[in-house]
Amino acid sequence: MATPEEKAHKKQILSSNVTAVVSISLVLFMLGLLGLTLLYANALSGYVKENIGFTIYMKDEAKDVDILQFQKFLDASDFARSTNYISQDEAAEHLKEVLGEDFVGFMGYNPLKRSIDVKIKSEYANEDGIVEIKSELLENPMIFEIDYPVDLIRVINRNVRKAGIVILIFCGLLSLIAISLINNNIRLSIYSKRFLINSMKLVGATQAFIRKPFVVEGILRGIVGAVVANVLLAGVIYLASQNIPELFGLEDIEIVFTLFGAVLALGLIISFLSTTFAVRKYLRLNADELYY
Repeated sequence: MATPEEKAHKKQILSSNVTAVVSISLVLFMLGLLGLTLLYANALSGYVKENIGFTIYMKDEAKDVDILQFQKFLDASDFARSTNYISQDEAAEHLKEVLGEDFVGFMGYNPLKRSIDVKIKSEYANEDGIVEIKSELLENPMIFEIDYPVDLIRVINRNVRKAGIVILIFCGLLSLIAISLINNNIRLSIYSKRFLINSMKLVGATQAFIRKPFVVEGILRGIVGAVVANVLLAGVIYLASQNIPELFGLEDIEIVFTLFGAVLALGLIISFLSTTFAVRKYLRLNADELYY
């Protein structure tokens, strides 16, 4: 039967291991989120840009069949992601909802023009790209006017560039902090066992023999911490895919598993190196130095 001292010692070891695993899991989870942000930064930027578009207003004398044919031309173009034809009646109904009154009945006629809303692909979502598209489309005699939100485009592109720089800097700093936290946590765990290491030295154990159980324990902590972190990341990815399905598709499964593998590899590498260097430090100290 275990003595109270042995039970307390086992409880202390279990508590230390759980604390270490939780710390490693949370830090790896943060690193995984950073990796996920970087992986989907371009996708998120493209998602924002692809909600930019312009409206083509058609002349009154243009025939419906010709407008629909022109819409098919836009759908087949390199720059268009999607198009939506809006008839005069649809435009009037929408404006009626906005104004809250029947302006057509008041005026006696519908002054609105037929139009086509065009959502463009992300690579064309800049001022120069839209200006070039506009100049080409205006050569069509059916087009009355093209309206595009130039100020919104400038603001979005400027903010996307700024956000990219901030994310890179933030990722770099947080990665260094995260790695330092894991390293310090492992060093503290080894520090608590420095007298055990010294005792093993005194009975003649080799450095490789002493180092092996600590390294194996560190690797196991890294694996468990990485698995927990990947489970949390999977939950985040699932929630994000439910709310922003445009960003996550079946083709991204390989990217997600690559991220999981990177988190696992990072947990193993950091745990292995930190444990190895920490044990090596205390192997070199004599008995008197262990108290400082």
